[in-house]
Amino acid sequence: MKFGLAFANVGPFGLPEHAANLARTAEACGFESLWTVEHVVVPAGYQSPYPYASSGKMPGPEESAIPDPLIWLSYVAAVTQRIRLATGIVILPQRHPAYLAKEIASLDQLSGGRVTLGVGIGWLREEFEAIGIPFEERAARTEEICAALRTLWKPGGAQPFEGKFHRWAPVHSNPKPVQPGGPPIVVGGHTRAAARRAARVGDGWFPVRYDEQAFSGLMGELRGECARLGRDPKQVEITTGFPKTDLDTVRRAEELGISRIVIAPPAFDPEGVRRGLEKFASEVIART
Repeated sequence: MKFGLAFANVGPFGLPEHAANLARTAEACGFESLWTVEHVVVPAGYQSPYPYASSGKMPGPEESAIPDPLIWLSYVAAVTQRIRLATGIVILPQRHPAYLAKEIASLDQLSGGRVTLGVGIGWLREEFEAIGIPFEERAARTEEICAALRTLWKPGGAQPFEGKFHRWAPVHSNPKPVQPGGPPIVVGGHTRAAARRAARVGDGWFPVRYDEQAFSGLMGELRGECARLGRDPKQVEITTGFPKTDLDTVRRAEELGISRIVIAPPAFDPEGVRRGLEKFASEVIART
């Protein structure tokens, strides 16, 4: 089992000393990855329901700082050596694939091949409206951009791309990622459509929180789409989080075919982070 820290770039962890402490401590404690979140803007008074809380609102005030995930990961890449650097997630349809391909490849090269690209279609309609991307197109744009990224990451000469939303004649995009074929793409989302999307375009699937009632049905969607495509569902690595993570949780997750469990930072202050992560490492990581 792999263990990651989610929501790693929010709150005080957006500040340099807290970011560095969190990343270094997580690495020292045996965590495999750090996962960052994204909103380029948060429209004031938004009405779109946040899908991960019964309140329909994101945690914290609307004006909370959410540092750009790729810049944050670049910073912590420079102060760590082994821990993987993951977006969990970037809102893919809001980004141009040519820019994102260059940014991810640059980070992968500078970090020695440690990047995982978690992507999602987004849920905040008002954010899409603010930046001029049609909300209704977000799923189709996401799948097309995954194909475009992989085209730009191919080794060799100039590559063309032809899609509905993006197209270009042969272009050079360098540097290339260190990881062959480019960093793994992990599809976020807890819906049946997200599970099918992960089967079509993902190296992994990341329903942020495990839902016992829904999970078997969602896995059925993933396996069914894999069967339709002639793909082994074991090629799609499953990441999720649980309300509580202990040894019993890990054993159950392994039985379900889950490969990575993410937890939130245990505290906001450096000493609390150290104590909490060391406790988790000794009670869970070291015993799995």
